[in-house]
Amino acid sequence: MPELSYANIDRISNDIRKEEINFSHLLDELIDHVCCDVESEMQKGMNFNEAYQSVKQRMGSRRLKEIQKETLYAVDTKYRYMKNLMKISGVAGTVLFGISALFKIQHWPMASVMMTFGALFLVCAFLPSALVVLWKETHNTKRIVLFISAFLTGALFVAGTLFKTNHWPFAGTLLTLATFIAVVFFMPSLLVNRMNDQETKSKRAAYIFGATGSMLFIAGLLFKIQHWPLATVFMFLGVVLLVIIALPYYTWLTWKSENHISSVFIFMIVGTLLIIMPGALVNLNLQHSYQEFFYPNNIRQNEMYNYLYRNNSSFMTRYHDSLNIKQMEPLHSKTVALLTTISNIQERMVQQSEGKPGNPAISAEQIKKTETGSEISYRNLSFIMDPAPVNDFLMPQCKARQELNSSIADYLNFLAGIVPADDLTKYKRALDTETYLTFGNGAVLTSLVTGLHSLQIMKNGVLTVEFSVLNGIAKHK
Repeated sequence: MPELSYANIDRISNDIRKEEINFSHLLDELIDHVCCDVESEMQKGMNFNEAYQSVKQRMGSRRLKEIQKETLYAVDTKYRYMKNLMKISGVAGTVLFGISALFKIQHWPMASVMMTFGALFLVCAFLPSALVVLWKETHNTKRIVLFISAFLTGALFVAGTLFKTNHWPFAGTLLTLATFIAVVFFMPSLLVNRMNDQETKSKRAAYIFGATGSMLFIAGLLFKIQHWPLATVFMFLGVVLLVIIALPYYTWLTWKSENHISSVFIFMIVGTLLIIMPGALVNLNLQHSYQEFFYPNNIRQNEMYNYLYRNNSSFMTRYHDSLNIKQMEPLHSKTVALLTTISNIQERMVQQSEGKPGNPAISAEQIKKTETGSEISYRNLSFIMDPAPVNDFLMPQCKARQELNSSIADYLNFLAGIVPADDLTKYKRALDTETYLTFGNGAVLTSLVTGLHSLQIMKNGVLTVEFSVLNGIAKHK
């Protein structure tokens, strides 16, 4: 009977150790079993390489790990409990999260409750049990960073998604931490793990391109969700590296070395889609919201402002020869001054957003000067989701907000001298800044475009009040 040399036995032993077989005496038993199978094949006239290759093909790439898992499940009570918990909580959490997403889209009740329970199952049961199971199966200290970073990325991402969907505070912080850990720790650790695998040496370049593309795309997706600048640049570079370079190159290497499509290749395709599709859906949703709802609404607000302004000016012209014009003209001057104050705040907000720290900038395409005043072209703004201008100009403690409150108070004091007390109470409610600038204390970040839109509505409110007062003066005998 042919016998294996010490070199042959060492090769088999090293290969089996790479499979991370660590359970008590199982390693020695598997080495002995494989050696016996190889010797049996060599009896058929094969050399060692042919016999060893035949045995590996018959066992499959994951059979040794499956044997260890089956052994652990049979003899290790803690492993068996964690394995069952991982399966049950993983399925339950995913099902609840998926169904709640449907309920959320359809605006059905109980969506938030199901999503919260789904997130709890995933974060508090599935991910910890999966971490314990992976450690039990490998005991590989070289992968400890990979395991922990994967756990933290998953937990923070699920929690961040839950908080973002329900509009709770700190959602952006959780998603930012998840992305940071994924980009700085998880993806590099996964790449290093693949690079150390000698069997995938020929595919290292594809892994590098794929990991770099994934990190850029994930970072870009976070920037898009948080409405930060450079989101499109990161996502574009990520797609180029991942879809145009890494995936075709990996496919070519796979077809070159294999005669059939392996499960690894299928997971690569599915994994790529799981990375790309959320970004595409986020972009489509934002684009649809802007094109179908936001921009048309702002155009109508500008049209309303122009109509009200011209209507009030026309009203003044009709009563130019009236004795009441002496009351109308001061009122109109006060109104124009208040509108100018609001417009100046809008311009300063845009300047801050478009410029650099200490160097504000603005272009004629973004804010045009018209006969009715300043008109903002929202489509030409570069950073419409920038929250800094609202924090710096419209929060209650800001100097610009205090100046605005002072201008409105002065306007109301003027009205107090020409309108009845009952009407003045009505106008105070209509001009109250809290009605338009409902931004609280800044706990939830508010975008530039929201602040500009609120100020535009306020300007329309001022013109409406002016027309009401002008009409009252004209009817007064």
